[in-house]
This record gives sequence, structure tokens and C-alpha cells, in this order.
Amino acid sequence: MFPHRPIKADNAIILAAGYARRFAPLSDTCPKGLLPVKGEVLIERQIRQLLAAGIPQIIVVTGYKSQMFSYLADRYNVILVENPGYQERNNHSSIYAAREHLANSYICSCDNYFTENIFTPIVDVPYYAAVYSHGSTEEYCLGIDDDRRITRVTIGGRASWYMLGQAFWDAQFSQDLLRILEKTYHLPQTKDLLWEQIYMQHLDQLCLYLKTYPPGIILEFDSVHELARFDPVYRTSLP
Repeated sequence: MFPHRPIKADNAIILAAGYARRFAPLSDTCPKGLLPVKGEVLIERQIRQLLAAGIPQIIVVTGYKSQMFSYLADRYNVILVENPGYQERNNHSSIYAAREHLANSYICSCDNYFTENIFTPIVDVPYYAAVYSHGSTEEYCLGIDDDRRITRVTIGGRASWYMLGQAFWDAQFSQDLLRILEKTYHLPQTKDLLWEQIYMQHLDQLCLYLKTYPPGIILEFDSVHELARFDPVYRTSLP
């Protein structure tokens, strides 16, 4: 089993810069993270869960319609960081924009919905959350060693654990990923990469472990159709 070494979370970084094209026309007027779901704004629900878990600092990285997130600073005392490259780059640019805050950090997406509070102030190991697919999936599937360290990531698979939800980086992971990002940020081939894809390219240097969850705890809405299945209010928004 993986080594137990309690790590105190310094902060949480919520990525909220993207336009979410698959949510058009809803996202034409409202960023995905600010959509109400079952009566709660997506990102506010996540912020409240982080605060309830005792996470001392929350950073929200914005881009598209960034001014619409400004009220969060007053309401929840979060730190807002604007990503100037969100239109030209993938989500690694939001990590780069928040680089001064990287430490023992939860890395979250504003559009995840946790049916229960999965956050804790103390974490055993740096990890990526995962759920199990019994059938085929096009998600990022994970292979692990005997210590549950992630040693392989493939796009698509069958009967596999796959990435879904939050990650937790310890200070060493944050330092190592930032070092790689600073070396490669200017390269044209980096421009379209998710931070997860940069991680996949450097598994020998970047250590994350598998943290598993049962079905129904971590939800991610990739389209309006998926959102409408969870919240019937959005059925009228379907094309």
C-alpha cells in the first residue's frame, strides 16, 4: 500500500476560466461554473464545501466573463486570479496563472458537483480522484503499481479506473510540475494541452496516487443533456 504521510492542505485552486462550448447557448451568457444546479450555483456549492472542510484559502482562476465572478471575493473571501491566455490555451494556462499559489493544493474544476463533501483538511498522499468503469469509456484511464501510484494513463479503456473530479498536489508535485511547465510553456505543442496531458508526458517525474470513489459522489456535466438528466429545469434548454 502507499505510504501514509499526512499533508495539511494549504489551499484550493478552482479552474473557472473556460467558455464551455458544449454548453452553448447557456454559456453564451453565463459561465458554466455560475449555472445554478438543483438550486445552488455550481462554483458556490464547491466553495462552501471547501470552507466547511477547513481549507484556509481558495483561489478561483477566471477568464471568460471574469467580471461575473467578482462577487465571490466579497461573499466568500476567495482570491480571484485572471488567466489572460484562456482563449488561446488549454487549462494548463490557468495553472500557470495561479503558479504563485501552488503548494499543498486541491486542484478543482468549477463544473464538478460533489453529492457529498469529499474535501478534508489533511490528505494522506497526492492523488487524482477516480471512479470505476465496468464497460468501455473514452475517459482518461489509469494504471497503477503495487503502491497505487499512477504509472500509466490512456485515453479510453474498459474495466478501468478513470480520472474524474479533483486532484490534490503536494508541494513537491506543485514544484515539479511548475518546473516542467516553465520549460515548455512557450513551445507551440504545449498550447492545446490540458495540465493532465502534461502530467501524462512526465509520469516518471510527477507522482500522484489513485484515490477511488464509488459511483454517484463526483459528477461532471459535459453537455446540457447530461445536466438536464440531473436537473430537470434544464430540459427546456435542450436543442
